[in-house]
Amino acid sequence: MSKEKKVKKPKGKLGKLEKREARAGYLFIAPWLIGVILFMLYPLAQSFYYMWYNIRITPLGTKFIPVGTGNFTQIWLENPEFPKQIVTYLWQTIVQVPIIVVFALMIAMMLNGKIRFKGFFRLIFFLPVIIVSGPVMNMLVDQEAASIPAMNIQSITAAFGTFLPQSAAESVGEIFSNMIMILWYSGVQILIFLSALQKIDPALYEAAKIDGGSKWECFWKITLPTIKPMILLNAVYSVIFMSSNEQNELINMIQRAMFSGTKEKGYGYASAMAWMYSLVVTLVVLVFFLLLGSKKDVYDRQVKKRKRAMKKEARLVKKIERRGIRNVKKLEKARKKRKYRTYTGESDY
Repeated sequence: MSKEKKVKKPKGKLGKLEKREARAGYLFIAPWLIGVILFMLYPLAQSFYYMWYNIRITPLGTKFIPVGTGNFTQIWLENPEFPKQIVTYLWQTIVQVPIIVVFALMIAMMLNGKIRFKGFFRLIFFLPVIIVSGPVMNMLVDQEAASIPAMNIQSITAAFGTFLPQSAAESVGEIFSNMIMILWYSGVQILIFLSALQKIDPALYEAAKIDGGSKWECFWKITLPTIKPMILLNAVYSVIFMSSNEQNELINMIQRAMFSGTKEKGYGYASAMAWMYSLVVTLVVLVFFLLLGSKKDVYDRQVKKRKRAMKKEARLVKKIERRGIRNVKKLEKARKKRKYRTYTGESDY
C-alpha cells in the first residue's frame, strides 16, 4: 500500500473584491488608529518619561533635571492631600458604582416593559449625558442643583461616623449630597442594559411561567444570568467615567500640579501623580472584574469534561485503527514472503 501524501492547498492571492474590502476596512479604522497613536500612546510614553525628571520651563528652553524616584517620595511624604483624596476616591467608587449600576438596571427593566412613549422616556434618561457635561456640570454643582435640598447631609455624616471611619463617613455624606448627579451618570448604562434585555428570548419567560415561575424567580434565574456580562461592562464603564470626569478632585489636583509655577512641582511631578492614580484605578477595575466576572457553572464544567473524554476516546480509537493497519501490513508482507518462498522452492528451515 502506498503512503498517502497530504496535499497542501496553495495559498492564493486576494482577489480584487477582497483587496477592495480590505482597503475599506483599513480606511474605516484609520481614524481610530491615528487617534490612539497621537492622543493615547504618545502622551502615555511622554508622561512616563517626564515622571523621572524635574521639568522647568525657562526662557532658554525646557530643562530636564533627573530626580529618579524623587517625585514619588515627594508626593507621598510632602503632599498629605493626595493620599487623603485616594482614600476618598476609593470609598466613593465602592459605594457609587453599585448605586449607578442598580439604578440603571431598574430603569432599563421599566423601559423594556410595555409602556407608552418609550422613546420619549429613553430620551429623558439619556439627555443628561449630552447636556450635563463639562462647564454645564460645574455650573449646576456650584448652584447646588445636583443635591436634594430637604436632605440633612450633616446628620447623615454624623450617623455614619458612629460606626465608620471619619473619611468613609465623609465620603458617604458626599454621595448623598450629590445623589442627583450620580443618577445623571447612568444614561449610557441604561442603554447598555436595555440592549441586553431586548436580546433575551421571550420564550424563556413563557416557559418559566408555564412551570409556575414568578417574576421574581424569572429575574434571578433568567434575566440576571443573561445580562451578567453587561453588569461587568457597566461597572467598569462607571469606574472609568467617575475616575476621569471634571468633578473628580484628583484630576483637578493633577491639573493644578501640572501648571504650578513652583520649582518642586510641574510636568514631572504631575506625571508621577497621574501614573500612581492610574495604577489605583486599574486595581479598582481588577477588583470589580474579579467580583463580577463570569464564572463557569457546574453544567459548563461537565460539558467540557465530557468533550475532553470524547476527544480522548477518539484519539484511542485512531490509535487502535493505526495499530490495526500496521498489523494488516505486516500480515500481508509475511503472506507475500511465504508465497515467494513457495514459488522458488525455498524452505523456512
